[in-house]
Amino acid sequence: MATEHFESALESAPDTLPEFEERRSFLNHIRHWLHQTPAAVPLIVLLISIAIFGVILGNKFFSPFALTLILQQVAIVGIVGAAQALVVLTAGIDLSVGAIMVLSSVVMGQFAFRYGFPPEIALVCGFAVGSLCGFINGVLVAIVRLPPFIVTLGMWQIVLASNFLYSANETIRSQDIDEKAKILKWLGEKIKVPIDLPMFGISGTAVFTYAVFLMVLLTVVLAYVLKHTAWGRHVYAVGDDPEAAELAGVRVKRTLISVYTLAGFICALAGWALIGRIGSVSPTAGQFANIESITAVVIGGISLFGGRGSIAGMLFGALIVGVFSLGLRLVGTDPQWTYLLIGVLIIFAVAIDQWIRKVAV
Repeated sequence: MATEHFESALESAPDTLPEFEERRSFLNHIRHWLHQTPAAVPLIVLLISIAIFGVILGNKFFSPFALTLILQQVAIVGIVGAAQALVVLTAGIDLSVGAIMVLSSVVMGQFAFRYGFPPEIALVCGFAVGSLCGFINGVLVAIVRLPPFIVTLGMWQIVLASNFLYSANETIRSQDIDEKAKILKWLGEKIKVPIDLPMFGISGTAVFTYAVFLMVLLTVVLAYVLKHTAWGRHVYAVGDDPEAAELAGVRVKRTLISVYTLAGFICALAGWALIGRIGSVSPTAGQFANIESITAVVIGGISLFGGRGSIAGMLFGALIVGVFSLGLRLVGTDPQWTYLLIGVLIIFAVAIDQWIRKVAV
């Protein structure tokens, strides 16, 4: 009797084993696909979020004005997030991006009004200061070999204090900028585009700013550079395994310094956009840009362990935050629900990243 039972078990084994292997291979296929396309998860979440708020709010949310308003609101976060994404791809983190952004904007304003420089030269001075701050971060991380978290935390405090000391906590008013240095507010100028698509039930006026175009252009350029240039491949290699990258001929120190310097320059671009967004030069603006940029990066599927992710994913992450912020505000809920849901998304994004990394071989 036992022999017959054993033989029947053997006969049934070949029928169940292939099914298990098929399921396992399908699961691995999904995980490998997500590993190869890290922007897929935030894109799916973004589309689902837009669909849900569109159903709940109807044309109040799903309109050209509302959707382009989201783009306007996330433009600065998207630009700063691009700087943060570059650093995170190297397995680092930059807590000073927000402070560098504000200091660069203050330098632009002070050089134009306190020292009487032409506005174009004042802009260049702001870019130089932002790049210099990034360069110092890069040298301390790459040459001195200090942890990125500690370096940028210290730089954040130094730049923040320097910002208030240098500006004397004074704000340059919008009227003064309009009279003497209107180019400082250029990225905040609005472009209205009438849209009428009756077949989709969409009609209204889309409102863009030049900062939105800058954010999109910056994302496209960085995405191309990271994917199709040697420098971009070196950035991923350094983030994945710096020792192996160095053995393969990658100049790790030079790559790290270039990444942090470029991040500083991008923060200066965000500082220019910040002036256009708020209409003035304020040393107290953009205080949460560092946290918001990290949020966009994490939700956007860029691994905090480095070496995996995309700039496009960061942009989707920033847009997700923008969709939730505007959608919940239009629904009329307490603003704290926005922070709660974003916190859940951050933990979910990190969990997905860990899940993908464990099986992606």
